[in-house]
Amino acid sequence: MTFLGKIIYVTVLILNAIVVLSEDRFLARVNLTPDTHNRSFGTNGVDRSVKYNAIQLIASIRTLTRIPLVPINILIIVYELVLG
Repeated sequence: MTFLGKIIYVTVLILNAIVVLSEDRFLARVNLTPDTHNRSFGTNGVDRSVKYNAIQLIASIRTLTRIPLVPINILIIVYELVLG
């Protein structure tokens, strides 16, 4: 496997890990949901803390990559089964 292949695997694994995080079970416990952040700091739109940016990044990744990751994962599984 080439270096580029390893980078792609690591990227897909990290994206999978972020997408499967449960808002109810995990993110709410560590206060990383947009709802808990808005209740505690208000919705004035001025807050640009690191925590706020992390919450927005997680929400964006979960929204944008959920559907495209399914065929990407299928391709990686088929590749591994066929070419090992």
